Amino acid sequence: MSSASAPSTSANTNTNTISTPTLDSESPALLQSITSHGGYAYARMATLAASGDQRAAEVAREMAWEQLHSGPWHSVLPVWRDAYSMACLLAAKFHFSNGEFRDSLRALDMGIIMGGPLLRRDLDSAIEFVSAAKARSYNNGRADADNDGREKAGSTLLVSPDEFDKSEVLRILPIRSLSSKIVGKRSALSLEGFLREYFLAGSPVIITDCMAHWPARTRWNDVDYLRRVAGDRTVPVEVGKNYLCSEWKQELITFSQFLERVQSNGCRSKVPTYLAQHRLFDQINELREDISVPDYCYAGGGELRSLNAWFGPAGTVTPLHHDPHHNILAQVVGKKYVRLYSASYCEELYPYSETMLNNSSQVSCLLGSFFWID
Repeated sequence: MSSASAPSTSANTNTNTISTPTLDSESPALLQSITSHGGYAYARMATLAASGDQRAAEVAREMAWEQLHSGPWHSVLPVWRDAYSMACLLAAKFHFSNGEFRDSLRALDMGIIMGGPLLRRDLDSAIEFVSAAKARSYNNGRADADNDGREKAGSTLLVSPDEFDKSEVLRILPIRSLSSKIVGKRSALSLEGFLREYFLAGSPVIITDCMAHWPARTRWNDVDYLRRVAGDRTVPVEVGKNYLCSEWKQELITFSQFLERVQSNGCRSKVPTYLAQHRLFDQINELREDISVPDYCYAGGGELRSLNAWFGPAGTVTPLHHDPHHNILAQVVGKKYVRLYSASYCEELYPYSETMLNNSSQVSCLLGSFFWID
């Protein structure tokens, strides 16, 4: 496979080896750059790994990981992010050749989440290749050694139709919260109408029917489907009430582990697990194919700044905050309470003075997601 062509599983002519054409061509220059920044030991380990030393691949990955955590993320040299991607690819090759498909996928996902852009095409192609090999292995009745059989579990709804208790929600929310008519609801809203009546006027609107054709509307409420297409993939999650709390932290877990926490914890947990503001669709293509980007995102000749996912249990709260760009929130499964404040109330909402939190309010909110808007 040429590094200039689109990645595909057919590019791996040897079914026992992960093909890495970009790594093969860029490795000398990348190792030289790493060495010029003091990474002599890393370069030696990576060279040994390329020669067949699996332990050296893991050591190289640990060395790059330490560099990624040597200071604030913005201060990490880009070459060390690419070095981490390289080590993840090398480690994934060994795991794959040993039939350790889940470990191979984890290494590749870590390369995507924490690594640099140089080897992204190899990482994406390798994930497609390993996923296909794992599926073949499972279909042939030979699940990999660490398979716990969850794929055979019956289909389970993530959110049942009778789970929403409106009376309980009304008891928690401020009076008349759900009866407000300030934000209008529109059906079959044209792009021109959206632009003229809402976007240019700076007014929020609820559009009721632009997601009806999304496969995600049914598929994402099927736990069995989510496990099948994404269960072994590693994702970053937030653990704790919200990012303003002292006990808040981040973890890297598999999507199956995340689903288990969502199902077992629910709103009763004091430390909920939340997949928040992650570019999940750049990472897991199967989930990206379940949605469509609404044309409204390009109103006024604008461009899509980011496409992120939020996924969490009942009771998850996003603190009152202000985003630097416009948002289109698509609620796929379940329900979310959203409270909006005009930017004219900014001073009364007491934003933090610290640079890292100056888009967030010190006002505590109890349920849902909260924004102040321009």
